[in-house]
Amino acid sequence: MKFKIQYKIAFIFALAGLQSAVAQKKDENIGTEVVNVVKPYTPTISDAFKIKETPALDDEDNTKKEVIKYNIFSFPVASTFTPSKGKAAGVDKSKQERLFKNYVTGGFGNYGTAFGELYVTQDVGDNDYFAGSVKHLSSNGGIKEAIVDDKFLNSSIDLTYGSKQKDFSWNADLGYQIQKYFYYGFPVDYGKDILTNEQLVGIVRGLDDVQTYNNVYVSGKLKFNENMFNEVGLKYNRFWDAYDSAENRFVIKPVFEFAVGENSIKTEIIADYLGGEFKKNYFTALPTKYGFTNFGIHPSFAMQKDDWSFNIGASAFYSIDSENSKNKFYIYPNATASLKVVGDLMVFYLGADGTLQQNSYRDFTNENPYVSPSLGIAPTDRQLDGFAGLKGKLSNYISYNVRGSMIAERNKAMFLNNPRNELNLDQEAYQYGNSFGVVYDNVRTLSFFGEVKADFTKDISVGINGTFNKYDAKNLDDVYNLPELKFGANIDVNITPKWYAGANLFFVGERKDLLQSSFAIAPQTITLDSYFDANAHVGFKYSDRLTAWLRLNNIANQAYEKWLNYPVQSFQVMLGASYKFDF
Repeated sequence: MKFKIQYKIAFIFALAGLQSAVAQKKDENIGTEVVNVVKPYTPTISDAFKIKETPALDDEDNTKKEVIKYNIFSFPVASTFTPSKGKAAGVDKSKQERLFKNYVTGGFGNYGTAFGELYVTQDVGDNDYFAGSVKHLSSNGGIKEAIVDDKFLNSSIDLTYGSKQKDFSWNADLGYQIQKYFYYGFPVDYGKDILTNEQLVGIVRGLDDVQTYNNVYVSGKLKFNENMFNEVGLKYNRFWDAYDSAENRFVIKPVFEFAVGENSIKTEIIADYLGGEFKKNYFTALPTKYGFTNFGIHPSFAMQKDDWSFNIGASAFYSIDSENSKNKFYIYPNATASLKVVGDLMVFYLGADGTLQQNSYRDFTNENPYVSPSLGIAPTDRQLDGFAGLKGKLSNYISYNVRGSMIAERNKAMFLNNPRNELNLDQEAYQYGNSFGVVYDNVRTLSFFGEVKADFTKDISVGINGTFNKYDAKNLDDVYNLPELKFGANIDVNITPKWYAGANLFFVGERKDLLQSSFAIAPQTITLDSYFDANAHVGFKYSDRLTAWLRLNNIANQAYEKWLNYPVQSFQVMLGASYKFDF
């Protein structure tokens, strides 16, 4: 019975498998059928997992950059186009001018004027060099308005020896200068209605004494290429004149530079000694001595950020007046900044500056050779020079610069006509109202300056500039011999490769001086007329070495007074030549 049941079960399973096989075979095309779901679908939400922002990559190959190789397969392309044969544009190639190391130039003109200049340089070995120059300018005078000899002479010689090594360079200089002038500014109204003609003739004859200025200097500079101790310069001057006046000056300026990141701090140290003596005072026969020693330090820090450039610094001076036992301490700002508003086309700049300016007898004679050998010498405290301006280019050929400034100075030096005493018939040649002294006052100056330069081509260049100053003196009624207006212009033209020409002109406004006479109730203010001067020159280059030139000065033929009672030479002509050479 059990056996039959097992067979029945096996038979049932075999029949089910056969039915399934038949059904699979019939699935090849089961047709379509609509299925109705009785129970509604109920969805469920699985738990969410946040994906990491930076997934970890185990495969290192994913981080490697694939190297891509490019191959260009070029092949000819048939074309029927045939370009026309081009012609190169013509270019004016000027012949390169040969450069010479040495030259000599000289000329002669009316008023017995003689001019000469020689410059030579020569290499000594591979690193050393020698240079020297000689200059001379003199005139026999002949100004119609001058009743006294008006000759002058100015000659100098300068020698230099230097060396340029790998880590440093140095040079030593030696020079001598001699200048001769006459005090020809004798007032035309001197002793009017008081002195006789014989007395005046005797005075004029006694004015033949010439004033002679002599100066000898020795200087040197040592500069290191890469060193904290950047450079040091020193100079000694010995200056004396024909009236036994003498002056010594010694200046030394070491410079240090420290690196601070990409920038650097530069520090200048100054030691300036000045000492001198005048044989007599202007009013008495007593000698006058003066002596100053100024010690200064000037650190500065330069930096640049974007379009801004800064130079921030300050300076401090300690001045010792050895003759009057007075010592003073000074502090000045030294800071500038600039901003490129429109690249190099417009640059805005501003700053504040100041310094202790040491005046000297030699400096005064270089500015006005008709000073008396009895000056008061003192330094000028230039407290502040605040300025702001714009500079840049109007085009590739035209540049400009405009600036306004406010300057405050204590003890500003000004030239003032010396008083005269018509009753004294026995005086020095400079005591007849024909020399100048120096007066000091606290002066504030409002200044405006403008300049335009144009290089239209390599053959034409033009420049125009002008300055307006407004002065305000604290104690004096006026400022003396300081013009409010100055104007200048120049032009240089290469006419042909052989010919060149140029001209310059300048205008100086009115100045004021003071007439002090023993017969005047009170000093009288004198206004000197403004003057205009025009000069021109033309040259011919005969060869690379030889050039002939012609110079015309004071073309307007004005005998204007640069200083009170000192008219200048009128129309002047000078013809000369220059020669370049090598050894």
